[in-house]
Amino acid sequence: MLIMVNSISPATARPRRPSPILICRKCLKRAANGHAVKRALKSELKALSRASGEKRPRVVMTGCFGICPKRAVTTASGVTLARNEFLLIADAEQARDAAAKLMAHENLERDEKKV
Repeated sequence: MLIMVNSISPATARPRRPSPILICRKCLKRAANGHAVKRALKSELKALSRASGEKRPRVVMTGCFGICPKRAVTTASGVTLARNEFLLIADAEQARDAAAKLMAHENLERDEKKV
């Protein structure tokens, strides 16, 4: 982890892994298949990370985002929050597309830096 210290501003830390994936804990409890969605999402994130050769992002349970869909789980990442977007995952089959969207921009930025 790289930590930049400046006496005027707060310290900045840049972790070696991608930004975390945030999942609403309340949505997981309310959705009938919430835990299956979480397992599928973690599995897809692991597969995408393995394919790109990087560490997988951590999956972090959060409090309520305030969106509260009826039968879906609200997720977000640094990439989607920068665009003011949340992903609503209704079932485990949508996990592959959701994982790609949650990590999409970060992978593009890293590829541009390598070139």
